[in-house]
Amino acid sequence: MSVDARPPEPGAAPEPGAAPEPGAAPEPGTAPGPRRAPGHRPGRAPRWRVHRAWFVAAVTFVTITGAAAFASLPGLLIDPLHTEFDWSRGSIGLAVSVNLALYGLTAPFAAALMDRFGIRRVVAVALGVIAAGSLLTVWMTEPWQLILYWGVLVGLGSGSMALAFAATVTNRWFVARRGLVTGVLTAAGASGQLVFLPLLSWLVEHHGWRPAAVTVALAALVVVPLVWLLLRDHPADVGLSPYGAAEFVPKPAPVTGAARRAVGVLFSAARTGPFWLLAGTFAICGASTNGLVKTHFVPAAHDHGMPVTAAASLLAVIGVFDVVGTVASGWFTDRFDARRLLAVYYALRGVSLLFLPMLLAPTVHPPMLFFIVFYGLDWVATVPPTVALCREYYGDDSAIVFGWVLASHQVGAAVVAFAGGVARDVFGSYDVVWYASGALCAAAALMALVIRRGPAGARAGARTATA
Repeated sequence: MSVDARPPEPGAAPEPGAAPEPGAAPEPGTAPGPRRAPGHRPGRAPRWRVHRAWFVAAVTFVTITGAAAFASLPGLLIDPLHTEFDWSRGSIGLAVSVNLALYGLTAPFAAALMDRFGIRRVVAVALGVIAAGSLLTVWMTEPWQLILYWGVLVGLGSGSMALAFAATVTNRWFVARRGLVTGVLTAAGASGQLVFLPLLSWLVEHHGWRPAAVTVALAALVVVPLVWLLLRDHPADVGLSPYGAAEFVPKPAPVTGAARRAVGVLFSAARTGPFWLLAGTFAICGASTNGLVKTHFVPAAHDHGMPVTAAASLLAVIGVFDVVGTVASGWFTDRFDARRLLAVYYALRGVSLLFLPMLLAPTVHPPMLFFIVFYGLDWVATVPPTVALCREYYGDDSAIVFGWVLASHQVGAAVVAFAGGVARDVFGSYDVVWYASGALCAAAALMALVIRRGPAGARAGARTATA
């Protein structure tokens, strides 16, 4: 970062990279720089060589990565809790189901709360709630306590750290490269999975599930100072325009009535066909990822004789390729029709799930590795095109609309998290759940293709934003 020492001489040419004078056109072939607030004078504030939006995105990425520990643990808890307390897999799955459902249902209200109280406050409080819920599980002795601590508290906290957080940061700080930034921030959760899954699985296998729960709590608490000290709510807080904006954007006044606004946006969006198609496809997305693979892959592999650490390591490898696939999907979303991308993603996911029951074995073999790579590339590649379609149709309300679409994602995940545990109790295997999820993904591909195009103006704006 460099700082202007004095104002330029009258009539002098502007310094390379400096913001143009009000009303002046940018030089041919140059990208618009970070525009300052009206009245800004050179020498009074620092001029960032890299736009501050990228630093905010980096802090958001690290925050989501650090908070991702809580999402890595449920699949590792099923067998240990079943063994120690003799709880049925269905009852354990119910707690995970409550967690996933509240994760989704909290998201739209969290987006509205961020508009009212600011991103920093909402995220810091959410991380504290996650830490409290995870710590309390250490002393539980009854299934209802698992539902309350992990299901309700961690679910509410994680819902406020949901993808609506990434969507809010992207919408406020970026006009250009929104698809790419959405993909990168979405990949942060997968990065956290990559970091924490091997560690948590090792702790569970060698020291029990309680040290793993404590680790999740500590990971959430460590992130709080980072959020409070480095994250900023809006570009106007530091006298900048959003990245790629043609002019300075004043910080909007706090929006009161967060819950009323979230519900109002839901009723407004629910009168449109694209909302239900997006919600339906995203519900199937959640059912086939968080509800199925993240929750039941490890116990399913363990049923076939695979060690827990090996199965958890495979999930971590999914996280590696998830990062690649999601960032690539953001890049594709900036350039191709989001509807067609969604159809391709869901179709490929469905095919891979149909083959999975034949690949589970006591050891890791090449066909299983191929599935892990293939499935990892497609894990949350659906997020950038879904966010783009919400933005195309719903404009300024798109973060809250996406919060409701994310709620459907988590409700779908919750249903399968519970149903998968019940199916395992009833049938003695997870095969029927894999096949049913593959068929649902085929239906999601068809639903994506029938989403109609948005208004011409909205599409033009979206192309300009990603140029």
